[in-house]
Amino acid sequence: MIRTHGLTKRFGRVAAVSDLDLDVREGDVYGFLGPNGSGKTTTVRMLLGLVLPTSGTAEVLGRPMPGSAAEVLPQVGAMVEGPAAYGQLSGRRNLALYDAAGRGSRQGRAGRVDDALARVGLSGVDKRPVHAYSLGMRQRLGLAQALLTSPRLLVLDEPTNGLDPQGIRDIRALLLDLNAAGTTVLVSSHLLAEIEQTCGRVGVISRGRLVVQDDLDALRGPTGRQLLRTAGAAHGERAAAVLGRAVEDRDGERLVVRGDDPAAMVAALVAAGVPVVEVTPERRTLEGVVLDATGAGSDDFSVTDQGRVGAA
Repeated sequence: MIRTHGLTKRFGRVAAVSDLDLDVREGDVYGFLGPNGSGKTTTVRMLLGLVLPTSGTAEVLGRPMPGSAAEVLPQVGAMVEGPAAYGQLSGRRNLALYDAAGRGSRQGRAGRVDDALARVGLSGVDKRPVHAYSLGMRQRLGLAQALLTSPRLLVLDEPTNGLDPQGIRDIRALLLDLNAAGTTVLVSSHLLAEIEQTCGRVGVISRGRLVVQDDLDALRGPTGRQLLRTAGAAHGERAAAVLGRAVEDRDGERLVVRGDDPAAMVAALVAAGVPVVEVTPERRTLEGVVLDATGAGSDDFSVTDQGRVGAA
């Protein structure tokens, strides 16, 4: 659905995007992660033909961009750098004008607008002027615009910006429903928690370069350590003595143990009279993957509404 090769954009001496090789496959919910200023929005704008690359190539829906924009863009729904709207007009009127500017026929326009408003939860305020909308409502209106054409590909830049936790959950559910119905989704975001709960494939950009691109399950693979819980702190101390230098950390009854053979570990503990309540493989978190790949420090990240970490 989206493929780039060596995609590069320079502004004078500054390389906003360098040698980018994106691979978004049909059926993906693809999370495009990176801190502000990392090149996410510049990349999205190049994919949509809004900015010309300095070098490299981009294909969207199997066609070169921006050369095939007239053919490609009617099949793409997009929201980039926040929604645009006429503030004095209602949300409904804005959507009708947006639909009229596209290839949608006049016949069926009201139904398309109704459906888009309902999908993003704006049916009850559709006649209110947009200048009276909150930031979260404007985000919902921008997403409604992107959905008017029933796109094959949906490209969204920070779609949950300004939404409360319930709104974030609603948009997450909507994107997953659209994907289940056949829409490929590219979500550009700095919120690790949202990407982790929504996306199946992830690309991480740092200082204009793609530093990670893989399936989320592969990125969150086992670390080679086991998380072990015994039946109390005293047993945890005994387990640490039995396992010796393989124990990397212990907090009362809970231990982090280096090794990829949990059966042998449990057998050794049971033989020593240590009751084991639970043992599970430790898996990497997306947060850890991103921090390792980007070299970002705590100053580059902030806590989201849901208590998880996201790039600021």
